[in-house]
Amino acid sequence: MGSKNILYYLFSVVRVFLYPFALLYGAIVWLRNRMYDAKFFSSIEFSVPVITVGNLSTGGTGKTPHVEYLIRLLQYQYKVATMSRGYKRHTQGFLLADADTNALRIGDEPMQYHIKYPELVVSVAEERMIGIPMLLQRRPDIDVVLLDDAYQHRSVKAGMTILITDFSKPFFTDHVLPFGNLRESRSAYKRANVILVSKCPLNITAEEAKAIEDKISPLPYQQVFFTGIQYATPYNLVTKDPISLSGKHIILVCGIARPEPLVAFLKNNAADVHALSYQDHHYFVSSDLEEMKATHDNWNVTDKIIVTTEKDAARLYLHFNKLKDWEITIAVLPIAVTILLNKGEEFDAAIMKYVDSAVAENREMMGLE
Repeated sequence: MGSKNILYYLFSVVRVFLYPFALLYGAIVWLRNRMYDAKFFSSIEFSVPVITVGNLSTGGTGKTPHVEYLIRLLQYQYKVATMSRGYKRHTQGFLLADADTNALRIGDEPMQYHIKYPELVVSVAEERMIGIPMLLQRRPDIDVVLLDDAYQHRSVKAGMTILITDFSKPFFTDHVLPFGNLRESRSAYKRANVILVSKCPLNITAEEAKAIEDKISPLPYQQVFFTGIQYATPYNLVTKDPISLSGKHIILVCGIARPEPLVAFLKNNAADVHALSYQDHHYFVSSDLEEMKATHDNWNVTDKIIVTTEKDAARLYLHFNKLKDWEITIAVLPIAVTILLNKGEEFDAAIMKYVDSAVAENREMMGLE
């Protein structure tokens, strides 16, 4: 028996022993949801429109680029704010991003928003129910709030809820933790207004999409869309100048949940790729930087550069001066979501219909119109 087969067998055995714990965890989450459904636990609804973006699984569905899609869609017409938990930040409580903010204070994904969208109001708070009033008190000009990774935060009743599920591992094939990767049961998809199947092949056919949609079994009030990831032009971490990857030997530095698609993309667009992978949301320390530089210096090839993701760049900025002193080209590779199957206008219209109506209602109530 090969080593891969042995590992698969051992993993299968371990999963069997984890099943009772999944039943217990699932029962606890089910009871919590029933408490909210029965209004035994209260949910707060805000006059300002709130859009929740989240998933059922533990991560890797691509929430961040989807939130950025919404930011770009809304930011020229409305004053937009994001609120995230700020995963792995070194602070607690409610914080607003400012000129002195870094990833340690607010987390890497909020920092990414802060860097890319200067007009965006970026906030973090573990408890959204408490954080939203604090945000609106500090910034009463906010028109719409985007809650990042808050599908399970039922203490806030969002006006629109967007559920993201990964094309390669959709929620309807997964199981509750720790037997699988779901934070709650599959039936929780019913709370969503919009379901996005993310990271689809860009050439997905209508027939393939229909087969997946049939398995989702959307309810009459739910819309299902399919999205893909497109890589934009890389830029220099220090100078911001555009960089071509063609013919380059790449040292990929990344701490993301699923680096495989990124590695595959780079291999198709560069001479060679050597990956230095770290845990998701990993904060780079001195030994990591030494490993990066040593890997670069000891690779006996020409046209070599370091490439990283925008999320990783948000954490690498903590060492900006040191990286600048290296005088090594470090390229940041942006990604963006595209709505597939010619449904982009339909998706945009669904978002804008809710926001336009909710903003108008809020302004009327405030006597601003």
